[in-house]
Amino acid sequence: MATIKIPYSKGFVDLDVSDKNLLAILESKAHHFKTDEDQVTIARKALENPIESPRLKELSKGKNNVVIITSDHTRPVPSKITLPLLLEEIRLGNPNADITILIATGFHRLTTEEEMINKFGEEIVRNEKLVNHDCRDKSSLVDVGILPSGGKLILNKLAMEADLLVAEGFIEPHFFAGFSGGRKSVLPGVAAGTTVLANHCSKFIASEYARTGILDGNPIHKDMVYAAEVAKLAFIFNVVIDSEKRIINAFAGNREAAHEKGCSFVAELASVKAQPADIAITSNGGYPLDQNIYQAVKGMTAAEATAKANGIIIIAAACNDGHGGKAFYDTFLENATAQIIMDKIMEIPMEKTIPDQWESQILARILINHKVILVTDQCESKMVTDMHMLHAYTLEEALKMAYEIKGADATVTVVPDGVSVIVQS
Repeated sequence: MATIKIPYSKGFVDLDVSDKNLLAILESKAHHFKTDEDQVTIARKALENPIESPRLKELSKGKNNVVIITSDHTRPVPSKITLPLLLEEIRLGNPNADITILIATGFHRLTTEEEMINKFGEEIVRNEKLVNHDCRDKSSLVDVGILPSGGKLILNKLAMEADLLVAEGFIEPHFFAGFSGGRKSVLPGVAAGTTVLANHCSKFIASEYARTGILDGNPIHKDMVYAAEVAKLAFIFNVVIDSEKRIINAFAGNREAAHEKGCSFVAELASVKAQPADIAITSNGGYPLDQNIYQAVKGMTAAEATAKANGIIIIAAACNDGHGGKAFYDTFLENATAQIIMDKIMEIPMEKTIPDQWESQILARILINHKVILVTDQCESKMVTDMHMLHAYTLEEALKMAYEIKGADATVTVVPDGVSVIVQS
């Protein structure tokens, strides 16, 4: 009997799988990556040795209006470590710089003050200027052109008016952008809702290149790179984290070169070989990524990549914040089958993309081919079943349900942290 720790909420839950059933455990090597340096040292070294760029303290000289784009409450960027270092570096070059920290909410809800304190720390929240990006507030946005895809490029005014635009974030595999980090701070991070919708259209989401770990040929990535260029994103500071959300590496400097180097590092650690099984079990990496069903779709794609056709996917995600998007929830509530949802979405042109359509499209794709059991004790069971999934309160209960469907001898592949791996066929 194997006991496997699965990230859940702010801790872990144990999963017991019989040796006769367990086929494989697929984990990113990042979770076992060892370094002798502490997190601050790793981060500071990256800032002091930027990739294809002058140091940030040099870039900030003479720049009085500086904007730092940072991730919102749904992303585990260790900003309590990274933001003070960024602020220190900017002020080394220009002690009098007017600095705005712009929270990249993308298409998400706004980050609350309590969430800001939890993420950035009391000192930064009380002493620095923080602004929530609001993709629906037209007064805070400016039209800056057309994306390569043809969609309108509308970005946050504060970002566009900055003398120096900087972004912090983290790099991990991303289920349709290839990797997070870098250019993603701008699009979708500080883009208008209409721009996000165009970039996340059904045609792009359906592309074989819009998959985890793929940048070349990825139409979503291409738009994002262009948006970062138009915004004149001058410097990025991206970290790589392990299963305990601790920094194991950091990359700073040129928005493309530093990001590419970081993605290469992550790909080397995160790539695992698929082990097709009757039952694939995963998580969304725990807090903060498992706060809602919307985000949990990411982890499901890792299980999808290693589940046999008509196999069962079990995902543990707290979903304490509910569905994560009303349009997303309503799409499943109002349609009888996942296939109906998929057919409707594929008929929607880019310019008429609706909110959360991309997440609905990916979940529908998964549900067409697999039964999904969502494990949570922090979310209403009806909400889960309304979205065409089965619900279980514990992993033990979910696995028992899966064996009843697939048989007692069913094979099991476990992907403990679904958002940390690139599952390759």
